[in-house]
Amino acid sequence: MATPLDPLDRQLIELLKVNARLPMVKLAKALGCARSTAQLRLKALEDAGVISGYTVGVTVARASSSIRAMVLISIESKNETEVVRALSKRHEIVKLYTVSGRYDLCAMLTTESTQELDAVIDKIRVIKGVVDTFSTILLSTKLDRPE
Repeated sequence: MATPLDPLDRQLIELLKVNARLPMVKLAKALGCARSTAQLRLKALEDAGVISGYTVGVTVARASSSIRAMVLISIESKNETEVVRALSKRHEIVKLYTVSGRYDLCAMLTTESTQELDAVIDKIRVIKGVVDTFSTILLSTKLDRPE
């Protein structure tokens, strides 16, 4: 069983979610602790697998012509592994969630045009085990917090 995170560890993680490139000195200052303490905490979180890696966050330019959509997917439960594997191979799908309710999966897609979006949805529909889809285009972002 994993050791629960204390408030300092949680605060460190939240700081890194906002900016994973913060220098150790600034992290320590924000945490109100010594640089060595922050460094040891970070190393412990990495070693424990709590922090699994660092990534690049890319801000989509306001003038970007990309289309973002959410596609809800109903599947036959016996084919879930194969459906997820097939969906994971689509570069247009940037996130894939399991959900409760009428649909089983929620895929977040990014394409360059509505025609490309339509083609991707057509390809999703023919995956063995996919029963139904429901899609909606995302218009604007009102709130976007780091996860």
